[in-house]
Amino acid sequence: MIPFSGSPLNRASEKRVDQNWIASKRRHSSSLILPLWQLQPLLLGSEIADPPVALGLVRPEVIDPLTQPEAPSVFLGLDDDVAIFAQDVTAAKDPANEGPLAGLGYFRDARVAAQMVTLKDAAIIAQAKAIIDWHQRHGFCPKCGAPTKLMDAGYRRLCDKCNSEHFPRVDPVVIMLAIHGEACLVGRGKLFPQGMFSALAGFIEPGETIEEAVRRELMEEASVKVGAVRYYATQPWPFPSSLMIGCFADAINREVKADDTELAEVRWIARSAARALIEGTAVDGIRVPPPIAIAHHLIKAFALGGA
Repeated sequence: MIPFSGSPLNRASEKRVDQNWIASKRRHSSSLILPLWQLQPLLLGSEIADPPVALGLVRPEVIDPLTQPEAPSVFLGLDDDVAIFAQDVTAAKDPANEGPLAGLGYFRDARVAAQMVTLKDAAIIAQAKAIIDWHQRHGFCPKCGAPTKLMDAGYRRLCDKCNSEHFPRVDPVVIMLAIHGEACLVGRGKLFPQGMFSALAGFIEPGETIEEAVRRELMEEASVKVGAVRYYATQPWPFPSSLMIGCFADAINREVKADDTELAEVRWIARSAARALIEGTAVDGIRVPPPIAIAHHLIKAFALGGA
């Protein structure tokens, strides 16, 4: 399973408009709340504990003293009959060391936390982080500039001045591995660490299909012309809120040229080298992303003959 996918929760979207039900569940002693401080989820236990560690789901009475009136509280879904919420506690000074959460655990960047918990908990982190992030960015109406208010248990914001509705956005991104015979194409972004190569990627533009975006991005970034494009898998990527659409693309030839505005270098690597790379062995100074990224899974599928 690709990290950030496979959520165990029933999102129960039909319940979001029932304010009484949401309020009742938010207060109920059986419900669980995931605090996010500066967009970092809470993890339980010691910082030196070996993974997997427990996600920081706490009871409402524990988190309520840290809750500010305007801080976003979002209904994530149901785990059987247990309601799960995310709560923004960014206004707290140091909640891991002061107040009701002190001694329970610690806060970690979502990328790091997702690699320390189970895959199911990583999916909950993705949902919580992305939507709390959206609320932090959309406190004002983009149409008239007036303040907006949280509605529908966190899945809508409403402007009281112009009555505009705003909904959480997801930005589609194509991430693709061009293939030619027994080799695949990887690139190193200018901001990547030395030796770190990945699949190429880019946002889908308005009026563009997935296949068109794959072909355009490969041409723009590496001057590679491709034919057939094949879908592989998708990955929610909550940084801040993208959907990575993984594809393979059949290159016409191996003529490449990196776009020096975005990439430092592009390389064709052999299938045998790709196999070594996904097993953690550096080849000719090249490394590839870890399993948290869909790029790793694209390269792995190619390496194992699944592309």
